[in-house]
Amino acid sequence: MLAIPDQMDNKSAQHFAWLASTFGRTEYLPLRPSDLEALAETGEVIEKYPGTHLFRSGQDATSAYVIESGQVELYRGDSSHRRVIGRAHPGSVLGDIAMFRDEPYKSSARAVNAVTAFRFDRDKLLPVLLQRPVLTLRWLVAGLTQLESTQRRVLGLMHRTVREQVSELLLDEADQRGEVHLSQSAIADLLGASRQTVNEALKELRESGAISTGYRLIRVENTAALKHTSGRTT
Repeated sequence: MLAIPDQMDNKSAQHFAWLASTFGRTEYLPLRPSDLEALAETGEVIEKYPGTHLFRSGQDATSAYVIESGQVELYRGDSSHRRVIGRAHPGSVLGDIAMFRDEPYKSSARAVNAVTAFRFDRDKLLPVLLQRPVLTLRWLVAGLTQLESTQRRVLGLMHRTVREQVSELLLDEADQRGEVHLSQSAIADLLGASRQTVNEALKELRESGAISTGYRLIRVENTAALKHTSGRTT
């Protein structure tokens, strides 16, 4: 178990202990107390209310973020024509590619619900990564794991009907209560499908008893039926 530096307060210690045990963790990259202390000195724990932004498209990418809890919606465009391109969950890394490349953010990141995240400013993070190979490798592992997950999801959705794709998405996005807080238009954007075909798929799933729907809310009522429709075997 990783020891917590004495100078870290209890609240910060809990947050950074989570980061140390989760972010890019592998058995061959253990962290020393000094590594954790460096992370705490480099990063800042922030909290975002629903609807507020971590960053907006076009802003200078001066920071990267690691999501500890909550969900973040990634989108492009403005409020009048917003296209959802992804959802970030706990453990996700946001903004690091633009930050490392010293480019503006390519998309906006908005908190869907209450979000706790770590913000790492480039000017503080880069010197630490240059001095501490273990932290650098952990960042690399976290990024590659996220990329692999995205690629696996894209490949899994190829050559499947919209109904199968919607079922798979609902299974991935459902919280512990079986609720999916996505609008039908957001689902259509995430899948690259028309809103009409998504509406038809949701109607079929609702009529089969697999889901129920409300305003910006979909509830999974029968997980087994939804897995069967999606083709998921586990």
